[in-house]
Amino acid sequence: MDAGRAPSSAEDKRSAGIKRFFFFILTLTWVTVVTTGCAHYRMNQPIKEVYPNAGYRAPQVKDPENSDHMVLFLTFSGGGTRAAALAYGVLEELRRTEVVIDARKRRLLDEVDGISSVSGGSFTAGYYGLFGDRIFEDFESKFLKKNIQRGIVLGVFNPAHWLKLFSGTFGRSDQSAEYYDKHVFEGKTFGDMATRKGPIIIINATDMSYGTRIGFTQDMFDLICSNLSSYPVARAAAASSAVPMALTPITLRNYAGTCGYKIPEGLEKTLQGGTVSERQFYLKNNFSVYFDSEKKRYIHLVDGGVADNLGLRAVLDRVTLRGSVWQSIKGTPLEKARKVVFIVVNAETEPDRKWDRIEKIPPFGAMASAYSGIAIERYNQETLALLGESVKSWADEVKTRRCEGGTVSTAPGSCRDVKFYVVEVKFDALREESERRYYKRLPTSFKLSPEQVDELRDVARRILDESEEFKRLLGDLR
Repeated sequence: MDAGRAPSSAEDKRSAGIKRFFFFILTLTWVTVVTTGCAHYRMNQPIKEVYPNAGYRAPQVKDPENSDHMVLFLTFSGGGTRAAALAYGVLEELRRTEVVIDARKRRLLDEVDGISSVSGGSFTAGYYGLFGDRIFEDFESKFLKKNIQRGIVLGVFNPAHWLKLFSGTFGRSDQSAEYYDKHVFEGKTFGDMATRKGPIIIINATDMSYGTRIGFTQDMFDLICSNLSSYPVARAAAASSAVPMALTPITLRNYAGTCGYKIPEGLEKTLQGGTVSERQFYLKNNFSVYFDSEKKRYIHLVDGGVADNLGLRAVLDRVTLRGSVWQSIKGTPLEKARKVVFIVVNAETEPDRKWDRIEKIPPFGAMASAYSGIAIERYNQETLALLGESVKSWADEVKTRRCEGGTVSTAPGSCRDVKFYVVEVKFDALREESERRYYKRLPTSFKLSPEQVDELRDVARRILDESEEFKRLLGDLR
């Protein structure tokens, strides 16, 4: 009898195990359905009405102590912790550099009006925008010299994330954003950044569908009828560094057409047609798609380096869309500026040329790296060339319009006193070839040794100190 019951007992156990398994699956499915609605618990929120003089915009966040006679704009490139450390070194050097502006001695860092950032550079920019000088106290320990990559990977093993990942609206970048929010940016939003007052921080990402640069400012969010002030800086940084294939996009909801948004006058003329340049036509078509929230309900954002790895297009696009540099600055504090300074921090890379000496077919990883690296480098060169050509015509235009409009004193020579400076901080500025190659080949991940971070900080200082354009700026200021 006992021998005859053994199989039945085993079958009962198997049956009970199967039931428990299916119960677990059903429970998991139910929890997933319930949590799907909050998987995007920090989706961008809509606004009912546009308030042009409120929100995260350059005029609203400007430090009243900043001189109107000089505009200092920084751009931080992509490149993981390497880019973040190089940008941090530049901030350190600007803090050490004292100048006299409007008969006042000031740190050059205090005169920064804006920072446009991409990918790794967005972490330095975002942290400085939120916490100011506190960045020099704890950013090294919280980000630069911390193995951020390991922290993100360990998050994959968090059971709470498993349920969200099943939802289809929560991806690896959302998980990364949660980590940044907790361990780097302390849950702060763009509203917190605006309250602090300081340089406008433009964190840039790329629309996956159109390749359009999307800058996190209220001006851009007005277009999609959304409130940037309540949006976490961590999610913007996650979008800016969402490397395609390695990470998933960060998604925004498009509420366009629900807040009475009106296109700015200068931009409206461009969008309505008429005689426009090829760049104006291209940008016009790219931005016009966001006006129809039925056709484009969601904006999936990936790494900002896909559209612009230098962060310079934020300036160039504004001028292009407005039609001229004068239309871009007219009616703003920039209208009075006598000196306009761009410091471009470029954590450039160098392709691995060992394959030039090997007959063997390069693996997929080497080909993919070369493809993306070449594309970014070529685009960077074109962007810098465009800036260099533009500042010459901008200087002439601003001088002419100021003298015509009487916006500054018309005493002999005064209305013509406008100078542009373009300072590049890049590894090619280093004298030793071996040193250039070493820094260009550092990994672009979120993991560097403390020694490598310190080396990059020192490199930023040395490049600025030896820059002829930077010396020209300091000489003119002193």
